[in-house]
Amino acid sequence: MSAARTASTTAPVRYERLGPVAVVTMDRPDYRNAQNSAMTYALDRAFYRAADDDEVKVVVLAGAGRHFSAGHDIGTPERDAHLPFDRRAGLWWDHSDKQGAESRFARESEVYLGMCRRWRELPKPMIASVQGACVAGGLMLAWVCDLIVAAEDAFFADPVVRMGIPGVEYFAHPWVMPPRIAKEFLYTGDRMDARRAYEVGMVNRVVPPGELTERTMELASRIAEMPRMGLALTKRAVNQAEDLQGLHTGMDSVFGLHHLAHAHNAETAPDALGGMDIHRMKAAGA
Repeated sequence: MSAARTASTTAPVRYERLGPVAVVTMDRPDYRNAQNSAMTYALDRAFYRAADDDEVKVVVLAGAGRHFSAGHDIGTPERDAHLPFDRRAGLWWDHSDKQGAESRFARESEVYLGMCRRWRELPKPMIASVQGACVAGGLMLAWVCDLIVAAEDAFFADPVVRMGIPGVEYFAHPWVMPPRIAKEFLYTGDRMDARRAYEVGMVNRVVPPGELTERTMELASRIAEMPRMGLALTKRAVNQAEDLQGLHTGMDSVFGLHHLAHAHNAETAPDALGGMDIHRMKAAGA
């Protein structure tokens, strides 16, 4: 049997329960765990499974290989943005037979903003275990988690301003870091290393790369000693406080700007991404 990883032979997400901790692992390491729709819906199923399992107290989200996630899939052989999927996060219609802004808005309302908002509300603590790249769409997955443990080799970036787009769809930037830091982060597209991310309050702990799994599981196990209902209510309390500070409505506003940028690109550039395909983004240092 061929060792090549394909969509038909390898699930994009692995699920494992270790005592009271469910470990959900993105498993497209050949593509730095870039998120196609198949991965997004596999993550959704995994999070539902963890929510439904009374033995699970804490969920850990990890990425296989050298990187947590390089973001949305904009150029792998398994890119599937044109395909229909059974929608789970909202009531927008199928995007796959639509054109232009209608198609993009319907799809991204579902697989990006809608999914991330719903995962943020999973009533069990979630910990992101981050190594290597956590870029663009990878930020969204880390940010829906309650805590982030980062390896010393982790780096964070949102380079989509290079596409003429004001940040990724789940626009939590001014809430996970101070606004002026968020502006610099976006304006430059530069990488923020794990230590700086800790200093600005985006990351909870920075650990040696070889200890990432162990230290994440230690934290998860400690949290799992708390009462399940107490954890759920505490998570809800903090999320409500963030929403009262404008997180939910702010994201709605920026999502509209995000799609204005896509529409502008579609009229003035080679495509809705401003002509910045995966090769140009890599050349630009993304």
